[in-house]
Amino acid sequence: MEIIKAIARSLEREIGWFETVVKTALSIYFENDHNVKSVYDHTPPVLDKDASAYAELIKKLNLGFEDRLLLILALLPIVKPQALDVFLIKNQNLNNDFSEFGGIKGAGISGFTPSLKTACFILSGSSLEERLRLIKLFQKDHVLYKKGILVYDGSNEFALQQRLNVSPEFIEFLTEGKMKLPEIISGLPAREISTELEWDDLIIDQQLRSNLEEIKDWLIHSEVILEDWGLHKTLKKGYRALFYGPSGTGKTMAATLIGKSTKRPVFRIDLSLLVTKYIGETEKNLEKLFNEAENKDWILFFDEADALFGKRTQVKSANDRYANQEVSYLLQRMEEFSGLVILATNLKTNIDEAFARRFQSMVHFQKPQENERLLLWKRLFEKTFSLEGDVDLDQLAENYELTRGEMINIQRYCALVAAKRGDKKIGLQDLIAGIRREYSKSNKTL
Repeated sequence: MEIIKAIARSLEREIGWFETVVKTALSIYFENDHNVKSVYDHTPPVLDKDASAYAELIKKLNLGFEDRLLLILALLPIVKPQALDVFLIKNQNLNNDFSEFGGIKGAGISGFTPSLKTACFILSGSSLEERLRLIKLFQKDHVLYKKGILVYDGSNEFALQQRLNVSPEFIEFLTEGKMKLPEIISGLPAREISTELEWDDLIIDQQLRSNLEEIKDWLIHSEVILEDWGLHKTLKKGYRALFYGPSGTGKTMAATLIGKSTKRPVFRIDLSLLVTKYIGETEKNLEKLFNEAENKDWILFFDEADALFGKRTQVKSANDRYANQEVSYLLQRMEEFSGLVILATNLKTNIDEAFARRFQSMVHFQKPQENERLLLWKRLFEKTFSLEGDVDLDQLAENYELTRGEMINIQRYCALVAAKRGDKKIGLQDLIAGIRREYSKSNKTL
């Protein structure tokens, strides 16, 4: 409840400011008595000390007078629609609405639904010079559209007739304090992935850790490097990394931990499904994905990457032609993407050399060595189960080459066996049975 109270306090102050601005704008426009010369004389409330998501967003994006008016105007149909009733007055001379107020009209729309033209009227009134300046300002590259807070309706022309739509995730963030993310991207085999593990839970060699730290550090410091230091002229904001190595070595876990430690959502896209199921529609669907992820700080994790980014095929069929077109499109789109793209593959040799050169990092995930396997055995079993006297974890680490994924499967098997017995004791026989099950999957024997 404290979160909601904080949000309500911030919004009430912002709405009060907005209503004062609108009252002044109408008084100036209709040449009524007013005490100030411009709407800009009404300073927005200082929200620096407010502990609300709304105040946090304003501070983070350093939103100014016009930006804040646009944001609260877009939110009003949700939080206080009656504040817009002032725009429902009629032009008595024409017995019609005031066209200069803008707004969206249509069947099923009640009350006043603001548009960019509404914001333009409030800020410019009858000044043509101000109106022309604002038309240039209120475009798709405005910070509220670039950050995905306001949603472009997709019509061919971006003009003042644009309805002010707040995206669903930011409606929830600004009114409830939590960000709503689409668990599944419509039309694509893509899903948000997360983990309860922490960065310190990564049991990997120092070289691999350094490579992953470099990616994480870029996400944290890239804004300073590019903007404050002016290196955007030579360096692109986007970052592309290739994770390669056997299954079960932690590629997916590393991607989710990079996202968690830098507070960015990670979306996993299964390219093997994309190619087999969506052939011919890949370009259209991936454009939707990149547009959604652009400037929202989403990390895109393409699994089974060699399914689409492997050696170019000879064109023997329509499917081959589509596949090559889609590879070319993805190369271009990933180059343009401003966030982090991670591609994962089991075999580095399957990746086209021409594409491999476009990565900033190529990170090799090896099977854990003996000392790492020992740490994994201890972490997975010592703190969870009571180990029988015949269990020697040092011996297990020395004798059996297993990946982290395989060891987790062994933990699952042993937990099930112990639960059926009604205790949390694990013996050597249980562990050997679990290891034998994992070996059989790879046609290996003990």
